[in-house]
Amino acid sequence: MQLSDLLLAIVFISQILIGLLGNFFLLCIYICTFFNGHKLRPIDHIFVNLTLANVKVLLSRGLLQIMFYCGLKNFLKPIECKLAHYLQNMSRSVSLSTTCLLSAFQVITISPSNSWWSKLKAQAPKYIVPSSVFCWCFYLLIYFTMFGIMHNLRFMSNHTRWWHLGYCSIAAPVSFNASFYVIVFSLPDVICIGFMIWASGYLIFILHRHHQQVQHIHSPHLSPRTFPEIKATHACLLLVCTYVSFFSIDSILTFFTFKFGNYDSFLLPTAHFMAACFPAVTP
Repeated sequence: MQLSDLLLAIVFISQILIGLLGNFFLLCIYICTFFNGHKLRPIDHIFVNLTLANVKVLLSRGLLQIMFYCGLKNFLKPIECKLAHYLQNMSRSVSLSTTCLLSAFQVITISPSNSWWSKLKAQAPKYIVPSSVFCWCFYLLIYFTMFGIMHNLRFMSNHTRWWHLGYCSIAAPVSFNASFYVIVFSLPDVICIGFMIWASGYLIFILHRHHQQVQHIHSPHLSPRTFPEIKATHACLLLVCTYVSFFSIDSILTFFTFKFGNYDSFLLPTAHFMAACFPAVTP
């Protein structure tokens, strides 16, 4: 094992352990709350769904990388490789859509009484669980469709193209246009990212306007950083900037990986690391 591989294995092990400990700690809190007879808040259901998706991202992304850097090369069969890739993309998209759902719920909750969003305040909590289930079902279906397109056995002969990912290799017909399908199947993710950016901007606008309205109430001796609306603005900015940054870098690197078709000692590990960063730091 090379020193660089050992260092990368340590990095991924640390990332997974930190992420799993944080996410399982949150799950334990929600489970204990439920069994103690306390009713979970509507937003807690979103957090539970997001935590489950994050755990799946960490396991599907990180474990294979750790095994690869520990010396196991191409240990998955092509069909197993596609299944692993399917689970990775599906869990990442569910995490993204759940975070988007969280942004929507925040917009509805904080919106003023004279806005259109305020009309949904009473109904929004009832649709959180169905919306979470829909996120799982939607991405299970959409990525299963892509999985079926790639695994077309009628073309798996000499007319086969291979993508070498290090721990395995994905085979697909030569007619399979990776760039086209990546763009098409990424459209829901792009829409979610766009909505998150808009929702965050809207929340910041509302919080800023509220801060201007109640500024005369605050004591002049208090630091602006202690104002609740300022804290909420910073938290909102941190959430969207962190997710958009990690997701964008991961998407760009993954696209180039499939564009070139060969394992790259920089692109793929960096893409997997960036994809697992948000699930690791979310708790």
